[in-house]
Amino acid sequence: MLIRKSTDIRPSEITDQSAYMRRREFMYGAAALGMAAALPASAFAMPLSAIKSPLSTDETLTPLKDVTTYNNFYEFGTDKDDPSKNAHTLTTKPWKVKVDGLVNKPADYDLDDLIKSIALEERIYRMRCVEGWSMVIPWIGVPLASVLARIEPQGSAKYVAFETLVRPAEMPAQKGFFQPLPWPYVEGLRLDEAMHPLTILAVGLYGETLPKQNGAPIRLVVPWKYGFKSIKSVVRISLTEKEPKTSWSLQNPREYGFYSNVNPAVDHPRWSQATERRIGASGGGLGGLFAKRHPTLPFNGYGDQVASLYTGMDLKKYY
Repeated sequence: MLIRKSTDIRPSEITDQSAYMRRREFMYGAAALGMAAALPASAFAMPLSAIKSPLSTDETLTPLKDVTTYNNFYEFGTDKDDPSKNAHTLTTKPWKVKVDGLVNKPADYDLDDLIKSIALEERIYRMRCVEGWSMVIPWIGVPLASVLARIEPQGSAKYVAFETLVRPAEMPAQKGFFQPLPWPYVEGLRLDEAMHPLTILAVGLYGETLPKQNGAPIRLVVPWKYGFKSIKSVVRISLTEKEPKTSWSLQNPREYGFYSNVNPAVDHPRWSQATERRIGASGGGLGGLFAKRHPTLPFNGYGDQVASLYTGMDLKKYY
């Protein structure tokens, strides 16, 4: 697959924002016209122009309303609609990302400085949750590999760990007696996974800046893994020699392994992973709960690109 550098793209090939939105409206027809009206006025801040990536799928997009109202973001509550109800309290400017560990350029970076001069790309990715639902989302972001190259991992670095913001005053599920998870939320990747061209740091979706309930202002997107690996509202990136202890693998190691690659042959202890339902699919009803189920694809359909990362590994053991 040919992947062109941003310097190889002529300005005339970059999709104009107005054309982008017209294309989306055409795809969804009249139904799409009302989606933005259903969202809070503060959900999007500004249009983002991006190079369309050849890594994108051509599958039908999940409606914007479903992408922004059917979420897992436990810092704002455990129900699927809690993030869209509660995330308006989050302050996303200014935003700093702490970079530390085995890197040559550790610092507390302003977000704009961290991704400065790295070309934004539109990546239309299949995304799958461990509960068996899936979406197709047009992310806007930068390759994580480009960010890592900027901070210069040292030769002993083997893993990348990420942390989510801890701010109980703005994240209601981080305070009170019941805590669904220990904070901060932590996720991690092996360094070669982090450097893979499919892995991005997203700052937007549907041509606009990232909504707060979807992980504003910056989140990880790893499309061949279950959705909880794609950590939201990132405030720390650490390079380590040892495998990081991630939140869900600590909370319930029997159900959530470190790798969490989409694998229809490995069932979750409480349900099968062999099939999935597409949220917002035609005839699916509220949230796609009654949508037709489809066979789950190994690595979420990205096997041709990423299976070689796991050559020789027992993927039922390293789940």
